[in-house]
Amino acid sequence: MNVESVQRVSIPPPQPFFMSLKYNLKETFFPDDPFKHFNNQTPLKRLLLTLQYFFPIFQWAPHYTFNFLKSDIISGITIATLAIPQGISYAKLANLPPILGLYSSFIPPMVYAMMGSSKDLAVGTMAVGSLLMASMLASVVNPNQNPKLFLHLAFTATFFAGLFQALFGLFRLGLIVDFLSHAAIVGFMGGAATVVCLQQLKSILGLQHFTHHSDILSVMRSVFTQTHEWRWESAILGCCFILFLMATRYFIGELKKGLNPPSIRDLVFVSPYMTTAIKTGLITGIIGLAATVGRSFAIFKNYHIDGNKEMIAFGTMNIVGSFTSCYITSGPFSRTAVNYNAGCKTAASNIVMAVAVMLTLLFLTPLFYYTPLVVLASILVSAMLGLIDYEAAIHLWKIDKFDFLVCISSYIGVVFGSIEIGLVIAVGISVLRVLLFVARPKTFVQGNIPNSGVYRNVEQYPNANHIPGILILEIGAPIYFANASYLRERITRWINEEEDRIKAIGNSNTNLQYVIMDMTAVANIDTSGISMLEELNNIFGRRGLQLVLVNPRSEVMKKLNKAKFLDEIGHSWIYLTVEEAVGACNFFLDTCKPIHTKDESEGGSNV
Repeated sequence: MNVESVQRVSIPPPQPFFMSLKYNLKETFFPDDPFKHFNNQTPLKRLLLTLQYFFPIFQWAPHYTFNFLKSDIISGITIATLAIPQGISYAKLANLPPILGLYSSFIPPMVYAMMGSSKDLAVGTMAVGSLLMASMLASVVNPNQNPKLFLHLAFTATFFAGLFQALFGLFRLGLIVDFLSHAAIVGFMGGAATVVCLQQLKSILGLQHFTHHSDILSVMRSVFTQTHEWRWESAILGCCFILFLMATRYFIGELKKGLNPPSIRDLVFVSPYMTTAIKTGLITGIIGLAATVGRSFAIFKNYHIDGNKEMIAFGTMNIVGSFTSCYITSGPFSRTAVNYNAGCKTAASNIVMAVAVMLTLLFLTPLFYYTPLVVLASILVSAMLGLIDYEAAIHLWKIDKFDFLVCISSYIGVVFGSIEIGLVIAVGISVLRVLLFVARPKTFVQGNIPNSGVYRNVEQYPNANHIPGILILEIGAPIYFANASYLRERITRWINEEEDRIKAIGNSNTNLQYVIMDMTAVANIDTSGISMLEELNNIFGRRGLQLVLVNPRSEVMKKLNKAKFLDEIGHSWIYLTVEEAVGACNFFLDTCKPIHTKDESEGGSNV
């Protein structure tokens, strides 16, 4: 290899602080460059684009066709037939008046149809959000003893859920929701579904007094301490269904006719209830965003959903809903799947559903009076069983044992603790995993693939050859204060192991002289990381070793140059590729040149 011909590793030109800050903020919060379409546009065009950004209905409505209308009407009516009984059931699950389930399927879908960017999402109440709200609010207010205050707190929690969702979207903080990993969601949803099914034992067995706790131990204790109150009519349900319904006398009761009454004056902004409403709103809002499945269905139809616009739409939907006697709504899987399979074309299917619900509120609510609670319980159980995704859990076990641990821990936390405990466990373990990735990054020894200039991990490629006198290490993550100490100890251990390996094979002619660090995966470094490299360089100097860096990234080169570390190791010991670095080290080994001269860059490799 001709050492003189290798390319120099460039140091990025300096940038003004505010320009660098602007770039970093843009990459952090605006990676999708949402303002690109506003460039070089007239003020009128920018106004139209702004309206279309916040109200996508102005984008697709001008191109709406009669064929789309037919498909959306069929889809809307189909999901309305599911939304009506499901909404009533979920409202009962939330310890709220059943009519709120219908209210929440009228106004919010209309708002989403104007502001949502998903063609397939069907808006409505969700079982997990209902259960979560019931659990958190019941810890402060008993829904049986003070139903009015409980109802007003539900409206207030919905307001704060919408407020947080809208703020997340406006300030592009969707990364908060990303801390709920797929594994955590699978476990959390499965646990919540199990809890919902257990809660239905109250209606199925006809129990008057039932625990307000959601954990399995409390539910089982409540069930088996009241065996004398079990309604054994269910044993003859199959042969005497009509008589059973008349005998149980457990019906929904009266549902007041009419559209949503205003509830803006019912919001509670006083202590100590406001704190509970804020906490409930924040958690249910995040869960509502995490459980939304619009993006998954968009992939099937090959169109894009803007996550931040969706958060704004959901936030506005819930804020408006809190003013009109609705409680928190989202995009539940069951309705969305039905909407998708029914052939919906646009978000107008939500408008059709809302109109169907409106007609029900105006004319058909008396028909639901004699709907037995056991039927609602059956609806809930059948819907929840689909959320217990054991196949996904098995898949996690096969692919990633740590993901499975996150999943099963979340499930156990929900079932044996509470919804909040399960959520904290899911987020906690997920964050712990991120911290472990940062604090304990992977490092690998590289070797040369025979008959090539490629260098790869020797564990993955056992046929890769070690280079005599040279240790090649790959650093697999940014170098921060959290992992600097670990990397120093790990690299030192690699060196000791390499020297032991050389002694073991009896190669006394070549001692270890060069340590090449492939920094391709090191996207950034902080001052602690730079100090670690300085310590390593001093240790190498005492042991007669030369540190060689390969492909430091732009940000890393900039900081190493400002810290004068490049001058400390010598610019001649920085290369673009491992192949070039190995060639240079072999050149110095063959010519027996000394390796610890800081001025080698003047007559060295031009790198």
